[in-house]
Amino acid sequence: MPKSIRSTLAVLAGTLLAVAGTVSTAAADKPFDGVTVNVMTFTGPQIAEPLQRRAPDFEALTGAKVNVVTVPFSDLYNKLLTDWAAGTNSIDAAVFAPQWMVDYVEPGYLEDLTDRVAADADLKVDDIAPFFREFSQQYKGRTYMITLDGDFQMVYYRTDVLDKLGKAPPETWDDYLALAGAAHGMDMNGDGKADYGSCISKKRNAQAYWAILSIAGGFLQAKGTGQGAFFDTADMRPLINNDAFAAALDVYVKTTAFGPPDEINLDVGDTRGLFTSGQCALTVDWGDIGTLAIDPASSKVIDKVGAIMLPGSRQVLDRSSGKLVACDAGTCPHAVNGVNRAPFAAFGGWSGGVNSAADARVKDAAYAFFSHMSQPAQSNSDVTIGKTGFNPYRLSQFKDLSNWTAAGMSRKAAENYLGAIGASLDSPNMMLDLRIPQNQRYQQVVLDTAIARLLAGELSVAEAMETIEEGWRELNDELGLEDQLAAYKATLGQ
Repeated sequence: MPKSIRSTLAVLAGTLLAVAGTVSTAAADKPFDGVTVNVMTFTGPQIAEPLQRRAPDFEALTGAKVNVVTVPFSDLYNKLLTDWAAGTNSIDAAVFAPQWMVDYVEPGYLEDLTDRVAADADLKVDDIAPFFREFSQQYKGRTYMITLDGDFQMVYYRTDVLDKLGKAPPETWDDYLALAGAAHGMDMNGDGKADYGSCISKKRNAQAYWAILSIAGGFLQAKGTGQGAFFDTADMRPLINNDAFAAALDVYVKTTAFGPPDEINLDVGDTRGLFTSGQCALTVDWGDIGTLAIDPASSKVIDKVGAIMLPGSRQVLDRSSGKLVACDAGTCPHAVNGVNRAPFAAFGGWSGGVNSAADARVKDAAYAFFSHMSQPAQSNSDVTIGKTGFNPYRLSQFKDLSNWTAAGMSRKAAENYLGAIGASLDSPNMMLDLRIPQNQRYQQVVLDTAIARLLAGELSVAEAMETIEEGWRELNDELGLEDQLAAYKATLGQ
């Protein structure tokens, strides 16, 4: 083993000892020898890949065997919650959506990691961007999860295709539709076949339903992050059955005309493959496209990809009337060039949490593994690799371009990609994802089902809005409207 690697392992071993507590001198080289940690996440390969790849190195360093258990995304929330709530506790830790944290913290299923994080100098928690440090790690001021990924949805576009069309990147969703229509049918990868103006994942029971929220944000939220985009903070009325959400649904449905014929059955992995193989002019996705696009083994769009903050709208919702009104200084105080944009922190990014019912040494080993994954030595590399599904979340990852250029991204592409994420992160009108109790039922069940039925032609736009509104109102009543309203306002800082 090279001396540099031995030195790095020695330093990490020392850190892990401090995290795990006092161990005997005989066990100092491998503080978790004999410990097995079962970690659940979704099938991937994104997210699961870096956990599986780094687990053997962690075992060699600490003695802890990390067994990564994967399930389909549609099953992750319920399978994990059932395992812990039923007391089965076959899963010791998990990497899942931080927006679900509330449903695991309130019953006491997640271990409080506050003291561990405070004592863990190598985690460099102050380097994690404040939004991710709070949304992805904390609940009511305590730390329960460790950030492994940062998520914003953005629009990606083919720079060469827009150049041929003589067009600028879209500022509004009307611009997006116009560009998609102009590019649709062009041969964009030189294979002699017609390609697509827009590729957006729309598969039911997958990770598609965030896209409609990315489109809706610019119509619904105009007065800053604290305004929120899901419910009226006066009475918890769903912001669904109105002209703004109807406009967003209209855009969403129209994009299908410029997409692959089977778009409603495509997951994000499918649309990413289409985009990086040169078959799409535009797409809506998380940060993964930026790094997948530089993979020399699979990408045909190297240095042909631009990224921008989500487009917006020149009209926004008047919440008292349910109608759209024109943007001006009063209605859209954060608008630029008359366009209101609400960059969406969709999902929030994958984070790791530890089962509070696990054995003490297992909990220590699980925390040490998540710390190891998040530390700059590992994460600064992983966020530059497309197949990991990990996107930048540390301040240093936005400032230091050397990791990105070393991974094969041109300096110009790195500045564009990181600039789009950074602009989204810094926007005063950033749209937060839903983080109230049972948010998974609001989004992954009620919203996702209605949107899928709309795309399948089973519901009209009006019927889809009515269905979502009714489902959300029923959940509010079932879970306690006043409690849900208080929780919603708290997540917005009200």
